Amino acid sequence: MKKSISYWSFEGGLDGAKDIGQCFREAGEAGYDAVELALSAAGELTEDTTEEECGEILEKARNAGVEISSLASGLFWDYPMTDDDPRTAARGRDIAAKMLQIASWLGLDTVLVIPGAVDVFFLPGFQSVPYDVVYERAVKALEELVPVAEKHRVCLGIENVWNKFLLSPLEMRGFVDRFRSDYLGVYFDVGNVLLFGYPEDWIRILGDRIKKVHLKDFDTSVGTADGFCDLLEGDVDWKAVMDALREVGYGSYLTAEMVPPAPGIVEKTSTAMDRILALA
Repeated sequence: MKKSISYWSFEGGLDGAKDIGQCFREAGEAGYDAVELALSAAGELTEDTTEEECGEILEKARNAGVEISSLASGLFWDYPMTDDDPRTAARGRDIAAKMLQIASWLGLDTVLVIPGAVDVFFLPGFQSVPYDVVYERAVKALEELVPVAEKHRVCLGIENVWNKFLLSPLEMRGFVDRFRSDYLGVYFDVGNVLLFGYPEDWIRILGDRIKKVHLKDFDTSVGTADGFCDLLEGDVDWKAVMDALREVGYGSYLTAEMVPPAPGIVEKTSTAMDRILALA
């Protein structure tokens, strides 16, 4: 397994303002093997980024001695594919399709996708959508996107996030399996399940459906988003997590997603990840 860090963990990353080449250099200096990039509304990597520009980004990574682990985007919160407004939902699907194309230009095998949301706790005024409606709309959206993923040979990695949707590993497994495609899998976030489950259970149940992994830690005594904390400072049983990943044969990137960014967090997280990887 390789060490990766989210672009969002760097100052300016959440807004797309962080210089990607500088991000690569800082990640390499901190001991990471790779960086997970993010498609943003502004900055160097947007929906308007060309194949030639992706080649330039790849060259920057090579010069810094790091790889690109995967591609994420925060735009799915603004444009849920299960929104009541068909135009908003269509926009979300278009973003996912564009991510697949850009990922193929970058030589990646996975993009992170949020398939829909019953609720978005951090967006005041978000109009919740009934769970069964979200499920139906998410299925239809992904039925459109799976052929695009197969065309580009890039996997759609569905992440378990605090969207009040796909709340158990059994449901997540069944949801993925219904598409019968090698290009639809799970982008598993360790910390996101700790409030209502055990990540090691999810890992064993999802097995080889897991395409990529986010590392976060969480203090369950807090019980809100304020409970997310630095790696090794929360309640994740990292030995159990690493044992489970080894058992299911996971060998790809472990990407730390430390948001919001803070001074020294990139270096501190690298040291913590070394300790976690030593448990494998």
